[in-house]
Amino acid sequence: MSPLSPLSPQTFRTPEGLLAVQPLKRKRCAACRRGPLPLLVLEEGVPRCLDCADLGHLVFLPRGDTALTRRAREESGLSVVVIRFNRRRGRYERQGVLVEAAGLARAEQRCLADAEVRRRRRMRDAQRRAEQDVRFAEAFAAEVRRLFPGCPAGRAREIAAHASVRGSGRVGRSAAGRALSEGAVISAVVASVRHVDTPYDDLLMSGVPRHEARRRISAAVESVLRGWQDAGAEAVG
Repeated sequence: MSPLSPLSPQTFRTPEGLLAVQPLKRKRCAACRRGPLPLLVLEEGVPRCLDCADLGHLVFLPRGDTALTRRAREESGLSVVVIRFNRRRGRYERQGVLVEAAGLARAEQRCLADAEVRRRRRMRDAQRRAEQDVRFAEAFAAEVRRLFPGCPAGRAREIAAHASVRGSGRVGRSAAGRALSEGAVISAVVASVRHVDTPYDDLLMSGVPRHEARRRISAAVESVLRGWQDAGAEAVG
């Protein structure tokens, strides 16, 4: 946290506004003698409690929520910066602010309203992305069917849905995949055939190295792909 500067604990006011201190040592109010004080203000170097300094009606808002703090100070007619000395860093640092209870309540309502706006925006964005994903998957499936006319429609949709999952890193989400390049679509189809229509996964589970497993099932993959392509040629003929 950045230090308050310029700042002297002997003053009651800084360029940042009124000032209160969380003392490191036990202190008593010079006026009413109450203590130890969790917070005090210094008037001409003399510690006073918040009540004696006419600040007892304020509530403490700890640091951490920048937007809430800013709005609480905007909504409060009176606010006080709360500091504490950091021995390790050798400087005073902000710990929060004292603000009017009504001002804090208004600030909280403003932040809640903003949170609701952000929630609705996230929902709209999520819906828009979902609609985009549906359209992209449909286009991907159509391209699968164009390249492999014999591929069942349901299977083409499965291939497209799997390859185009947002954030998956799969081929459908690559630049080539988003552009529906022929190479990317074929890669997605080959991957599906490899896992669904051949014993490739069983070979991997049994300890066969990946490259050897691919070699063993390559003929089966080619057979399925050729069948899907030939089926389309026959339909045209």
